[in-house]
Amino acid sequence: MTFSKKTLLGLSVLAALGQASKEVSPLFGYGTGDKVRGVNLGGWLVLEPWITPSIFDAAGGAAVDEWSLCSVLGQDECRAVLEQHWSSFITQDDFNQIAATGMNHVRIPVGYWALERLDGDPYVDGQLAHLDNAIAWARGAGLKVLVDLHGAPGSQNGFDNSGKRGSIGWQQGSNVENTKPALEALAKRYGGDTDVVTAVEALNEPSVPGGVNEDGLKQYYYDSWGVIREASQDTTVVLHDGFMPTESWNGFMSESTGVWYVMMDTHHYEVFDSSLLAMDVNAHASNVCSFVNQHVVTSDKWTVVGEWTGAMTDCAKYLNGKGIGARYDGSYQGSQAIGICDGKFTGTVDGLPQQDRDNLRQFIEAQLDAYEKGAGWLYWTWKTEGAPEWDMQMQIAGGVFPNPVTSRQFPSQC
Repeated sequence: MTFSKKTLLGLSVLAALGQASKEVSPLFGYGTGDKVRGVNLGGWLVLEPWITPSIFDAAGGAAVDEWSLCSVLGQDECRAVLEQHWSSFITQDDFNQIAATGMNHVRIPVGYWALERLDGDPYVDGQLAHLDNAIAWARGAGLKVLVDLHGAPGSQNGFDNSGKRGSIGWQQGSNVENTKPALEALAKRYGGDTDVVTAVEALNEPSVPGGVNEDGLKQYYYDSWGVIREASQDTTVVLHDGFMPTESWNGFMSESTGVWYVMMDTHHYEVFDSSLLAMDVNAHASNVCSFVNQHVVTSDKWTVVGEWTGAMTDCAKYLNGKGIGARYDGSYQGSQAIGICDGKFTGTVDGLPQQDRDNLRQFIEAQLDAYEKGAGWLYWTWKTEGAPEWDMQMQIAGGVFPNPVTSRQFPSQC
């Protein structure tokens, strides 16, 4: 199918917006020398079992994602559990700590159910009051916010981080159409907060390799651009690459097609493949540099690495899903052991052997330098209950994440 802006976006939206692109400026200097340096608030307003395993352990074995957690607990108890979590896991002090390191952005995931709950959903709402607080805290700390629609009806990837683990059902029935009101509500809610909310992500990690139809995804992205543009002319619209090579989106929704302020989001992890897990730290660093040269700097749009980690194992509890083992120690079905987890990669950064601490810092610094060849980076994630390879707050305190984020012990790796 051949796409055109008029087919996908619609004449009415284009006519209404006219030549506004010539009259507005981006709210942050994306792609103009100002680098995105930030962190995700993962596991806060959208739960993930590996980030807060205690919540899922308390609910029993059937609770493997937010959908099943609320199904098991029931609406009242689930709301009570989540309200406690939302109120305590992230506070104003977290934003102040983030700003103090020299970072300038936070990416905040939120599920559609916070905005538009559908009939039959076990989810509970109430997240938006806490997201409102986050916008105010970011304003006070001088941080910009990328608000990210992290979960869509039916699940766009089948991962527990979409809210519902299992099959990918996003493009079935009316799920795509039911996603748009949630995105519209999100864009309208923060369309007046453009001093802080500089970008909105249309959808996190729709999996094209997993079965999401690419043509349908492109149509949704164009529709999303129109929805966000009607709420704010100058908010940057963020598109995830769908686990496709980022440069394969070149020519799509580029400025030459009549749209403006579009940023690509690519995610890079080196822990979900056994061949990557077998690499030493120098090979990991080299691989990251190659990734950026092949897929980031070749993109025709601003490109941010919106999720990445210092982890070089998949040993964190429940990282691959509750009840699923790790490739690193061979407990993941069909894998062969590369090393031993044995609790070494749970707990605290201070509990890691010095060599692991040094390797962690080296790999983090390699990625910082690599991703700043593009529009910048957002680390995954700020806080966990005990995953030292992933927990930026813990890593900063333990001296394995640079503070300030521009300082280097292992310079010039790329």
